[in-house]
Amino acid sequence: MNTSESEARLRVSTALREQGEKVADRWVQLQSEQAIQETGITEAELNEEADSLVEALLAGLETDIPVQNVVTTHPGLRQAVTDLSMRRARGGATPTATSPTILALKEALLEAVQSDTRDVTALYHAALFINRLLDTAGAMSFEIYVEGREEIIRRQSRQLLEVSTPVVRIWDRVLAVPLIGTLDTTRTQVVMENLLEAIERDEAQVAIIDITGVPTVDTAVAHHLMQTVNAVRLMGADCVISGIRPPIAQIIAQLGIDLSAILTRATLADALAAAIPLLTDQPVHQSSLVNVR
Repeated sequence: MNTSESEARLRVSTALREQGEKVADRWVQLQSEQAIQETGITEAELNEEADSLVEALLAGLETDIPVQNVVTTHPGLRQAVTDLSMRRARGGATPTATSPTILALKEALLEAVQSDTRDVTALYHAALFINRLLDTAGAMSFEIYVEGREEIIRRQSRQLLEVSTPVVRIWDRVLAVPLIGTLDTTRTQVVMENLLEAIERDEAQVAIIDITGVPTVDTAVAHHLMQTVNAVRLMGADCVISGIRPPIAQIIAQLGIDLSAILTRATLADALAAAIPLLTDQPVHQSSLVNVR
């Protein structure tokens, strides 16, 4: 580290130590002026965030970590920047609304340094140091924001898939999965996981997969259905596929798809009627039946 950088680091650290509260307040004020609060973050949350990051920034600068690595290496500072980014990602903020956050901190920190000295050269080196320090924070913040948004989108997509593929208990030890829409690899995996968990939980002996709401069947869809059927059988249960309408039957025949090893029925009611003889142990009671139309 050269002399000018060492002096700049000391000057910035001193400003944070002596004016940390002022820097945090000014940072919050700048964010409010730039309408960053429209991301849904309250002023109280901004104040808490600012105090935490300023404190972590000082702690990082008081180590011997090189300036370009302080943000990414110092645990407390890295966590503070991560929390800031994830809070904005969860709040639905856009990258363009997140970027000014770091720029505002630059301004607040430089103002604090400027209040201690009017030396142009010292201010120049301090500005370079602050830029090197916080540019890294900005880049890391953007990367974490993107990863956070992608994770949120993946989680929401999975939740939507789970909602759109419910497992319904329609008779004692008989489950049904009414499918609506396209059946792809991801959705098949969710269907399979939910169905197998339900079979184990309810000690089900028969699972009905109803494809009435599936618009078309091709080789890929048939492959996904076969995977699910095989998984159900490995759990010791029988599987029935319902919703084989005439157009679907024609498509299956034209494609040469072999579903002969699978019990199929035209309607869910027909599938339920076929499922009853597959049950073992004592007969079920009529009151166990859910009205299926």
